[in-house]
Amino acid sequence: MQTSSSRPVAIWVMTGVIMLLIQVILGGITRLTGSGLSITEWNVVTGALPPLNHVQWMDAFDKYRQTPQFRLINADFTLSDYKFIFFWEWFHRLWARLVAVVFVVGLAWLLWKKKMRQDMIRPLIILFLLGALQGAVGWIMVASGLTGDAIYVRPTRLALHFVFALGLIVYAFWFALMLMVPEKALVRVPGANLRRWTIGILAVVFFQLLYGALMAGNKAATVAPTWPTINGEWVPGSLFTQRPLLQDLVGNTITVHFIHRGIAYLLLILVAIWTFISVRMSGVPESFRRLRWLPLFFIVVQIVLGITSLLTSPGIIPNRWVAFDWLAQLHQITGLVFLLTIVGMLYLVRTVRHSEPV
Repeated sequence: MQTSSSRPVAIWVMTGVIMLLIQVILGGITRLTGSGLSITEWNVVTGALPPLNHVQWMDAFDKYRQTPQFRLINADFTLSDYKFIFFWEWFHRLWARLVAVVFVVGLAWLLWKKKMRQDMIRPLIILFLLGALQGAVGWIMVASGLTGDAIYVRPTRLALHFVFALGLIVYAFWFALMLMVPEKALVRVPGANLRRWTIGILAVVFFQLLYGALMAGNKAATVAPTWPTINGEWVPGSLFTQRPLLQDLVGNTITVHFIHRGIAYLLLILVAIWTFISVRMSGVPESFRRLRWLPLFFIVVQIVLGITSLLTSPGIIPNRWVAFDWLAQLHQITGLVFLLTIVGMLYLVRTVRHSEPV
């Protein structure tokens, strides 16, 4: 699909990918600052503006004071405290609106300039639908923390929101690669060994990021701020103690913690093997020889950030940004970059039959 006429579309789509990555980062800041439930309504148009005077601020604050989160943990909040958490949730939503504007305006401009080929229309429609679905899932997530005795959003809905965001980013990134990467940059190797390893690693990364979201939603870092053991145990005795099993897998903080750590170690081993296989390959493009070290680099950085996040989690101070928050945010950002690195490797590595020229 890569042609000179694809360049404007590719730049537009890649701009969207970057904006979506920033959106996920803003989501992480919103979660870490406890801001996600500060806006209790979803007004697509009028919600784009924050309160503009004291009366409007007090109206928004009064609505927040009806939530379980305020009554149970933030009852001492002043209007100034509320404005802080309001800003991050509002900015997170505003950025989502900006992404939509960039998509719609960019699409209209490209169609007007006749830069859009017929084969690009369907992927873009799918991309738009995925974006709309992600917005709906985001509100469903927020709504789960506004009723009953909930003081945070449900961890499973947070994970669902995060996974949908990742799916949207990966889909857009793959489409951008189709438009940007020249044929000569693809790595064509006999057999399917390296590509199978890449697909396998991508599948494991999906579950690791899913459990990263469950870690965040369950506040599971603080239940075992030790390493390499989990509170002195290699295999905690409280694993798989809840029934049904599915509830344990997503709600038992020790189980979630144990699985997240275990998948990290598994990924390190798989990526090391992938790197070994790729380094032994000959006749690959120069660009790939430089890029093939990136997965190993990012997974090592990711694990180091994860460990240091755990060790600093006892220093968490509610409504204050401390060392843990910086490390947790960097941990999430590195995870996103690692995911896109693996997706990029999957796009670059192509399999040819032994009878075909390599």
